[in-house]
Amino acid sequence: MSLIKDAPPFWQSKTLEQMTRQEWESLCDGCAKCCLHKFIDDEETDDESELMPTTYIKEGEQMNYSNIACHLLNDKTCQCSQYSKRTTLVPDCVQLTQDNIDSVFFMPPSCTYRRLKEGRGIPSWHPLLHKGKKSAMHKAGMSVRGKIVKDSDVDLDYFEDYIVLWPLDDID
Repeated sequence: MSLIKDAPPFWQSKTLEQMTRQEWESLCDGCAKCCLHKFIDDEETDDESELMPTTYIKEGEQMNYSNIACHLLNDKTCQCSQYSKRTTLVPDCVQLTQDNIDSVFFMPPSCTYRRLKEGRGIPSWHPLLHKGKKSAMHKAGMSVRGKIVKDSDVDLDYFEDYIVLWPLDDID
């Protein structure tokens, strides 16, 4: 008697472009690193353009992550408190989709979307591998839980004081 092998999970059998909306949404690991403010270090920035949003990074520029998070982020659950209205309430908020993933340069190396796009697979701490629970992600230190300040609580003129390296961590 031969055993029928289980089909591989959708993230191993489909490309990002082939996934349904539900499959796509489930790939979000919920780390909330995308909710962190990022700053580009360049020579051309002046006082007026310093905190302006951008949709690209030029050659020679460096992006820096901060531990300053969007005021809509629930820092315990690592979820947006106004998810369905987030792009209206925060016009700079980017909704990651199958159509724009190639142009979203600011996703951290641990982001599951980025990892799959780069052929690195889903991380061992991902909630899909833990019955939908985020505890393995938090325990591995891959979320923003316990590491952030809200943008409504800080003076962004002093953003340099909040630049951090931990969002660049990727453990597997």
